[in-house]
Amino acid sequence: MENIAIVGGGITGLSLALALHRLGLKSLVLESSDGLRVAGAAFVTWTNAWKALDALAVGHLLRPQHCQLSGGNREVRCVKRRVLLETLANELPKDTIRFSSKVVSIQTSGHLKLIHLADGSILKTKVLVGCEGINSIVARWLGFNQPSFTKRFAIRGYVQCKENHGLNPEFLLFTGHGYRCGIIPCDPTTIYWFFTLSPSNQEQEEIIENPMKMKQFVVSNLGEVEDKIKAIIEKTEVEDIICSPLRFRPPWEILWGDISKGNVCVAGDAFHPMTPDIGQGACSSLEDAIFLARYLSEAFSVSRSEEEQEELEYKMIQNSLKKYAKDRKWRAIDLVTTAYLVGFLQQSDGKVMTFLRDKVLAPFLANLLMKKADFDCGPL
Repeated sequence: MENIAIVGGGITGLSLALALHRLGLKSLVLESSDGLRVAGAAFVTWTNAWKALDALAVGHLLRPQHCQLSGGNREVRCVKRRVLLETLANELPKDTIRFSSKVVSIQTSGHLKLIHLADGSILKTKVLVGCEGINSIVARWLGFNQPSFTKRFAIRGYVQCKENHGLNPEFLLFTGHGYRCGIIPCDPTTIYWFFTLSPSNQEQEEIIENPMKMKQFVVSNLGEVEDKIKAIIEKTEVEDIICSPLRFRPPWEILWGDISKGNVCVAGDAFHPMTPDIGQGACSSLEDAIFLARYLSEAFSVSRSEEEQEELEYKMIQNSLKKYAKDRKWRAIDLVTTAYLVGFLQQSDGKVMTFLRDKVLAPFLANLLMKKADFDCGPL
């Protein structure tokens, strides 16, 4: 029997497992794939993410591998997903992650949860945490609907240069008719880029499943940008390009839904999937891990006799998960709502909206991004 089972071995799941490990608690991470899920290239880590990474005692391992982006006095870097996942995994005990373990159903057995896996095996656990992203089976068990589709897609890629790419360490952002494009250096030889769009039905059919056509579409729709920017996209290998629909959980579902129920809860994208427009998806997932680990540590810290162990422990776990849900609910609602509105404003067409976005709202939006990143999850 497991004390804590975590479904999903992505950023949220591994961060939670490491936070628990730092607090002396053992957990089991159930990952459906046969290895670490490194798809996704990279993501921007704002100040709040670095506070969480420092709480996990891995910030010092990641900083030397990623350049500090200029602009302001806050810590902002573009972290490679593979590097982060491997760093987290390397800090965990060897038996923490169980690969090729797809969860197909969940049952209740007294105060325990029975986890049914695709291979027919059944695991028992005192706590179950869903960290498996937007298609979370744990979120469905809690009663959440599938996240809503925004009718937008994000094409993402990265370029590994043989020599120094020569870009300044800064976030380059371009906007046009229905699109946003960002170019961000991760380190002196790696560049991450993204392109968000609202394609027509015909464009969806033609490009979404074809990386080569995705690349051609991005280059042809960038408009009047420097040739060196287009060259970054053109140099990207097709196997390093992915496209994904942008989904989010409506704020009212987070407000009225069950983030936790008994000894089950969700974290990360399983809890609050959001559009990438303020760069807080992964950052807020790291926050979740710190908060949840602290509360679970409280639940398992009290010594009890065998007679009272099961009942009292369940109540302690239940109360801890309720505290976590209460603490994280409004932060999640704020970020999901802000991300959606920023995306709407930045990809809106029309002369009036374009003028407002570029001349009036740009300084406001830049300040808003910084404000949302000024959050401290605290130590473990």
